[in-house]
Amino acid sequence: MNACPYRKDPFSPFLSVCTMNPGIPLPPELILQLGSLSPIQLAWLSGYCWSQCQQPAAQAFLGQSGAVPSVTGQPGGALAHPGAVAGGPGAQTSTATGAEPAAARRITILSASQTGNARRVASQLADSLKKAGLQPRLTGAADFKSKTLPAEDILLLVSSTQGEGEPPEEALPLHKFLFGKKAPKLDTLHFAVLGLGDSSYPKFCQAGRDFDARLAELGAHRLHDRGDCDLDFQATATAWIDAITPVLKKLCAGSSGQPSGGAHPAAGNSTGTAAAFPGAFPLPGGQGTLNTAGNLGGFPLPADASVATMEAPAAQVWTREQPFTASLSVRQKITARNAEKDVEHIEIDLSDSGIQYQPGDALGVWPVNAPDLVSEILSLHGLKGDETVQLPDGTSTDIRHALTHHVDITQNTPSFVQAYAAHSGKRELQEIVENAEALDVYLASTPPVGVFAEHPYRLPAQELLKLFRPQAPRLYSIASSQDDVGDEVHLTVGVVQFRHHGQHYTGAASGYLGHLLEEGDGVRVFVEPNPHFRLPADGDTSIIMIGAGTGIAPFRAFMQQREAQGDKGRNWLIFGNQRFTDDFLYQAEWLQYRKSGLLTRADLAWSRQGKEKVYVQHRLTQAGADVWQWLQEGAHLYVCGDANRMARDVDRVLKEIVMTHGGMPEDDADDYLNDLREDRRYQRDVY
Repeated sequence: MNACPYRKDPFSPFLSVCTMNPGIPLPPELILQLGSLSPIQLAWLSGYCWSQCQQPAAQAFLGQSGAVPSVTGQPGGALAHPGAVAGGPGAQTSTATGAEPAAARRITILSASQTGNARRVASQLADSLKKAGLQPRLTGAADFKSKTLPAEDILLLVSSTQGEGEPPEEALPLHKFLFGKKAPKLDTLHFAVLGLGDSSYPKFCQAGRDFDARLAELGAHRLHDRGDCDLDFQATATAWIDAITPVLKKLCAGSSGQPSGGAHPAAGNSTGTAAAFPGAFPLPGGQGTLNTAGNLGGFPLPADASVATMEAPAAQVWTREQPFTASLSVRQKITARNAEKDVEHIEIDLSDSGIQYQPGDALGVWPVNAPDLVSEILSLHGLKGDETVQLPDGTSTDIRHALTHHVDITQNTPSFVQAYAAHSGKRELQEIVENAEALDVYLASTPPVGVFAEHPYRLPAQELLKLFRPQAPRLYSIASSQDDVGDEVHLTVGVVQFRHHGQHYTGAASGYLGHLLEEGDGVRVFVEPNPHFRLPADGDTSIIMIGAGTGIAPFRAFMQQREAQGDKGRNWLIFGNQRFTDDFLYQAEWLQYRKSGLLTRADLAWSRQGKEKVYVQHRLTQAGADVWQWLQEGAHLYVCGDANRMARDVDRVLKEIVMTHGGMPEDDADDYLNDLREDRRYQRDVY
């Protein structure tokens, strides 16, 4: 987690134990708990943890040896395991003969998430295993050191897919490690993979497929068939979890008489999420917990640390499932009138929500479909709109309301075309479905309404509704810092626009935010944290920001945050778009930052201005020597924008810079960049 909120906290020494281990970030739930502690409580915890660091036994506490400190006077100590309190489920026992029990199997659940879905499914998996009497370690891929993989016992990987079949950003180091020339044999590892994806893309769940195949290729033993989940993933994910849980329970029962989840060789990499240990927050190394019962892994806190003072006031948590209805306060076009792109600056009022966010986070927006598009679809099927339909949850409504609020009517998918071809019996559509290459082209060029218009066939209301998949929120990189704008959140929205069969259309969410909403209208939102795109904890650290188009959004938030905090680190922007006069987003703000000195350097690339197309990767190449110098001086590197083109080209150029200016062969350059990723010095927010 970003340590910035604690920079001004006089009691931040409590965090020293964790900062000594940079691979052990604090979970958000623990940070909220710490915020409710009194100065006495914080001072006591700080002193206690510091004393543990200074004792030889503390090395075991921090996962540096196999020994376990004795704190309560019990054999092995109360901190030997989160459950090892007064004969709890994790307590160590011996046999009647005094023989050593068999070693417990170790289960690691690794979540590789881009939008938060894989993280939520991984938490669900952890809950299922705990109910079965197992004790898994749940960690994010960004907190997992790839080189420790051969020491793992049982690995359960839940991975999303992005772009053209690529793994999520936080799993890139693991992916490159597994597919690199130095990949190790994994013949002692047992594994299972659950993939999440979007069937509207050709390489559906490709990241999960790749991880599954590669682990088996390296000798690991597959425990269960890979699961592939579409956007409406919950039913498939639950079925996979229900199937893998008894397999693991049986496997672990055969190795030990106690629950699994013993000391992990890489325990220091665990995020220690509350999902893995409900009601208690693990301390570094996986040993001991801070909980609301007023004890530290069984070791009592001072009298001052009562339950009443430990627990923060209950606050409404707004989520994907329970979004907050905010209001649109400002919508302003920030590209020129004649620009080819329509980019809108959006300001949303979060007053009375209690919503908090950090620069780098995303805002989830639940779109409402355009009324004109809904009416056109109804007309093509001869429907009035008042026909009753049943939603998947069993409730009833009219077809107009269902098409407006409950399903995605803008994005074509293979299942949509296949189902409509089967209903209509149209031979042309059936031929497209049977040709994978032709289907990919058709999906990219034809929205659902276009399919109806080109191949007319009237469906009853209920059958029409079944064609579409459930509506899903869209995530937008936040373009503001709360330290600067208060109870607001800003977005930079590029409105997707296209024409088909003589009609003009917009993207579902971009059209909703950029055209349909009026100032004062309500909009359902939630924050999706992105802990893998954060400013350096040390404000004196230099940063290089590389973005194109609306990819400038999080960098605006970065600059607002660094200005508000008085950070002294250098800031370098490399930004590209079509034309300087039309598409320099937030131009006045960037010029002011440059004038004040907060923006140390700016390199701009304009692809539609001049005889040659110039992109950010060209500017990056030109500045290669300086980029290398900044990296050698400890700078952090950030990339935001299109994953398939810009980000891929930037990654290629960065490797060339390392090879050229760092004098490294290609393999070493790959390792260098991968090390930057694992050290959180090379972070990407791509889409």
